[in-house]
Amino acid sequence: MQGESTDKRVVIARFSAPYGVKGWVKIYSYTDPIENVFTYTPWQVNHGGQWKALKLESFKPHGKGLIAKLAGVDTPEEVRAFVGAEISVFASQMPDLEDGEYYWSQLENLLVYTESGVLLGRVDHLIETGSNDVLVVKATKESIDDAERLIPYLPDQVITKINLESGELRVNWDPEF
Repeated sequence: MQGESTDKRVVIARFSAPYGVKGWVKIYSYTDPIENVFTYTPWQVNHGGQWKALKLESFKPHGKGLIAKLAGVDTPEEVRAFVGAEISVFASQMPDLEDGEYYWSQLENLLVYTESGVLLGRVDHLIETGSNDVLVVKATKESIDDAERLIPYLPDQVITKINLESGELRVNWDPEF
């Protein structure tokens, strides 16, 4: 099993609400397609300040969403203790990507510079829109200003370079936006 001290956790979903009376829980998945959340096991959850591996007993699509039954969780009351918690897996459990492809978690916390070297801020998170993903860039102490920027994730158009080793991302972006 992957070691906690050497392997970063990646958030793939969250528990959203109890479902029924037999310990099922609604899952809000961040994977694409959403059903892929069930291919990564074991799930890790920070429960009461301690990381705990959770075993899935069963799972299935339900309407436009997903539900799951966790082993040893048999009542709605037990499920409520998990509601709102994020579901993580170890980064080493994620499939390797093609060159030039990145998981959102790899882009978060990168410093964002313009092509001319102006620091715009740090990637706080990404949001999915209908046409393309968007980087939410929040200012740092060293940024050009205190503005929060929404920068479209469009490789080769707006995103010109990503360097995970140096923790930097370069963009073709006007700081006035």
